[in-house]
Amino acid sequence: RVDDRPFGGGPGMVMSAQPIVDAVEEIEALDPRAATRIVTSPQGAPLTQDLAHDLASRPRLLIVAGRYEGIDERAMDALEPLEVSVGDVVVSGGEIPAMLLVDAVIRLLPGALGDDASADEDSFSVRDAQGRPLLDCPHYTRPRRWRGRLVPQTLLDGDHAAIDRWRDEQRRVRTRDRRPDLLAARI
Repeated sequence: RVDDRPFGGGPGMVMSAQPIVDAVEEIEALDPRAATRIVTSPQGAPLTQDLAHDLASRPRLLIVAGRYEGIDERAMDALEPLEVSVGDVVVSGGEIPAMLLVDAVIRLLPGALGDDASADEDSFSVRDAQGRPLLDCPHYTRPRRWRGRLVPQTLLDGDHAAIDRWRDEQRRVRTRDRRPDLLAARI
């Protein structure tokens, strides 16, 4: 049995401590490298690009996907995992948040993308002069004109310094318009 009713009453079920700890210990015994234990939880630290970079630098991750009302607190105390949240939302189980976390981390590993530099220019990876994360700039591909909409001329002129300036400005404008909270953050 992997779950039971909560002490004190209330709705839902709680994942039992023993099966969770047994599973973690058995998996950890398969590899001598220390694992960073992670539990997906709406109560955890927000999954950010910075956290994804940090996790990508670690030798081994072990992710436990919570379920129902959560995991017995005694298992949490015994395992001392990093709790990670994918947002201020509750979902039925931690499997989808775990998949999201895995994808965010794997794409930062060398060789995972067609061009390793791609991740360096993603939203939240590029920073302004104050160190605040910025959203990515707009991107365009062929054809040059589509439904009457043109690619910005700067991107077509071949002046790489001008293109870099245009992209930097677009990142700031897009961040200001879509995620002003990022610019309000103190670093």
